[in-house]
Amino acid sequence: MNTVKKAFFILILFILNTSENEASSLCLDSAQITSIDSTANSIYKSLHNRDLSIKAFSLAYHGYWQLLLKDAIKKKNILTIIDFNKSSTEERLFIVDLKNSKIIYESLVAHGKNSGWDIPESFSNVVNSKQSSLGFFLTAETYFGKHGLSLKLDGLEKNINDNARKRHIVIHSADYVSDIFIDKAGRLGRSFGCPTLPAENYNKIIDLIKNKSLIFIYSNQKSYIEKSEYL
Repeated sequence: MNTVKKAFFILILFILNTSENEASSLCLDSAQITSIDSTANSIYKSLHNRDLSIKAFSLAYHGYWQLLLKDAIKKKNILTIIDFNKSSTEERLFIVDLKNSKIIYESLVAHGKNSGWDIPESFSNVVNSKQSSLGFFLTAETYFGKHGLSLKLDGLEKNINDNARKRHIVIHSADYVSDIFIDKAGRLGRSFGCPTLPAENYNKIIDLIKNKSLIFIYSNQKSYIEKSEYL
């Protein structure tokens, strides 16, 4: 077993051997944080993919462990990161297999129309804002709606993204998320706040991450990073 896998499993065993009551009140000490940061760096290096920024991954991984302690995550080997610091013309959704230290999928993903033109700058938790929300989400159940197969999301951060259900923020596909649209408009189309995917492979992505895996939607906004209880 390589060093990254060994560290990952040691941390998983720590969670599994922690009772539900202990987990709900447990805070990471400095040694555990150092261990988690070290494992994050090791996993990131093993990904061999610099399209995903180390800052986005490190913050996502730190929050991932905070939520593991709360026993919130069912699919513990999968971590999805959306990096809204990147242009909409770039693949900015990354699904990471933490157990095997590899990226399973990279994809284009649209942001909310009132968040910005190409790179989103404004984010909201308000119903009808048509903006994206930042932070940590758990994937939930699927359903078939006007966009076909769709995946509901539960926002985990109070006053940051916890209105995701009320806002109908879901993962679905749309034809405005495509290279063809980029060629015509110079950017992706935009949603009403949903992280929207291309039609190609989106059903496989939804099937992989549904039912309580973690999503982290990132932007390098100081106000969010300071406010989040998981960072």
